[in-house]
Parts: sequence; structure tokens; C-alpha cells
Amino acid sequence: MPEHREGRRGSRYVEHAYRERNIILLIVAVILVIGAIFGIRATGNARHALQNSYQSAGFKKARDTKSLIKERKPFSILLLGTDTGELGRTYKGRTDSLMLAVVNPKDKTTTLVSLPRDTIVAPIGYENQFPAKLNSAYEFGSAKTTMQTVQAWLNVPVDYYALVNMRGLEQVVNEIGGIKVTSPLTFKYNPDTAHEDPGNLYAFKQGSSDFTHTGKDNVKKTYHEMDGKAALAFSRMRYQDPEGDYGRQARQRLVLEALAKKVKSNPLKLANPDFLEAMSKSIKTDLKFNDMENIGGNYIAAAGNIKTGHLTGVTYNTSAGSAEYISNDVKQPITNRLRKELGLSPAKTGPVYAGNVNYEQTDKEELPTP
Repeated sequence: MPEHREGRRGSRYVEHAYRERNIILLIVAVILVIGAIFGIRATGNARHALQNSYQSAGFKKARDTKSLIKERKPFSILLLGTDTGELGRTYKGRTDSLMLAVVNPKDKTTTLVSLPRDTIVAPIGYENQFPAKLNSAYEFGSAKTTMQTVQAWLNVPVDYYALVNMRGLEQVVNEIGGIKVTSPLTFKYNPDTAHEDPGNLYAFKQGSSDFTHTGKDNVKKTYHEMDGKAALAFSRMRYQDPEGDYGRQARQRLVLEALAKKVKSNPLKLANPDFLEAMSKSIKTDLKFNDMENIGGNYIAAAGNIKTGHLTGVTYNTSAGSAEYISNDVKQPITNRLRKELGLSPAKTGPVYAGNVNYEQTDKEELPTP
């Protein structure tokens, strides 16, 4: 019988001031490369890479997105990170990282909200899969289903999406020559097994940017900077973190901030045509080249004030595994904030499970009724 325990409830925003030129954090890892490209005006290579990365979401958007960026209006973009492209994973995969960003050039703010991957939902168009986790929406129906589900769940229009796989993150870190990140906790992690098993074991220490790696030959080496594989190991561990997926999200943000700082210091490192071509295979987005040109030229001031938020809920053991129930009371402040940043009128947040579910479905799982 499904059981549940009380988790940390609520939603929270944390404001951070960043220097104006730090546009890289506007669209986090996915737009990291493209933002740097525009900064150095390598438009020929950028155009080719972006054309290869473009992929329509395949549905009619809630708003007329064609005019948003051209007219310098606030827009939203769903940022997705998949667990494929590395470690021998070639399947479609799920979106282990989800963030909804609102970029507001008028108020010169960018708001990033982390969406828990284990949120209990009924994905739009796949309600018969209830209870499902939010990260499975991509597996069911790609970017289209994920965008529709998040949009319905929060009652906030999702204008664009951008997706990057693990291979893309590794490529960026390697191309810029590595990053230095101070670990917030001590842990060991083998990316092949997701546990502390030997053979490919990374060991990170709280308060230090140094770490060790022990390979199959049992030789331990100490490193002062992370390459792409180390950055993936650092940002993927979840089971040992006392904060669970919330802790993993925090470590992912540390990696992204380190990437932004390193790229900003030498964006020319990313102008390599071979690198851009390789990256185009790891990124998918429905932003077109002209959209990115306008973002690079007209929205840079929005990077001067980055606000980050996240939602937390109650943990339930469901037939889909351990998952997070996030109530409408928790979602409403996030909906209010995002709609305000988009210049939209106040409205109630969306259905608690996004898609329609009936009492029989919720009663079977002993979940709260809609």
C-alpha cells in the first residue's frame, strides 16, 4: 500500500546580482554556448550550428511567439537536461533537469525556477499513465508533452524550449579547459553504477575544489579542476545527498556558474567550428537563429539580476516509485511570480496533476484528490 511522509513544503526565491555581461546564465547550460558565440559575433559558425540544433516542438503555442523577441517582450523558455548521450546511453531518456526561465528585458531580470523531476503528474495526452513523474513527460511525448504539461500545471505559457544531453555538458567543460567547483559535501560516486563502487570512483570533499579519481587499475590521482566526466559525476549524484534531488539541483547550479565564469573569461574558446558542429548534435531548441541574435543584442541587461526559485512538496511512495506531490498552495506563488514577470494578469495556478485524473485513480494510489 502506498505510503507517504511529510517533506519540505513551499516555494522560494533567492535573488543574486550578476554583472551585466554575464548573459550565459540567462538560459543556463543550453544557451551557454550560443550566448558566448554571439558575444564574439562568430555568426557564420553560429548560424550553421543553430540551424542543426533547431527542432520544432510540434504544437500551437499559447501565445504568438513570433513577435515576442522581435518586440523585446518578456518570454519564457523551458530548459531541459536529459540523462543520455554519455555513459553508453543512446536511448531517448528522461529529463533529469527541468527549469522554467522567464527573461524580462524591461525590468532587467531573469527568473529561473527549478521544477522537481519527481513531481507527480498526469502528462498532457498521456493521462492514462498517471501517476507519472514530470521527467517522464519527455519520454512519452518529447518536448511537446513536457511543455504542455508544465504549462498546464503552472498555468504559465511556455514559449520556447531548449534541451541538452549529458554529452553536451561534457563537451563544453572539456572545450573550455575544465572548471573549478568547491564541493558542498563529501561523497564518492561511480558514474557507471551511481553508487560508491570501485572501478571508476570519484571522491569529492566538502569545502574543497580538489578531488580524486580511482580507475580500474586501482591507481588514485588527485585533480584540481574538473574535466567533463568529473563535472558529470559531481552533478549527477543523488542517492548519497541528504537533500536528495534538491541537493543535486544545487550542485548542478554550481557547475553552471563555474561554466559561465570560465566561458566569460575566454569566449573565443567556443568559436572552434568543429566544436560548434559537435555541440549541435547535443542541443535541441525551437529558438531560431534570428531569435538568438535578438536575445544576444536586446536582452543582455536582464542578466544583471538573476532570481532563482524552487518548489518542494510531500513525498509519496506510488506505483511509479517515490515521487513528490506539490499542492496548488505551493504552486500558486510561483505562478503569480512568473505571470507577473511575463506581464500577464494574475490567475489561479493549474490543476494539481496537470492533466485530468479521476477519483478512482487518486484513491488507488492514496494520493490527494484534485
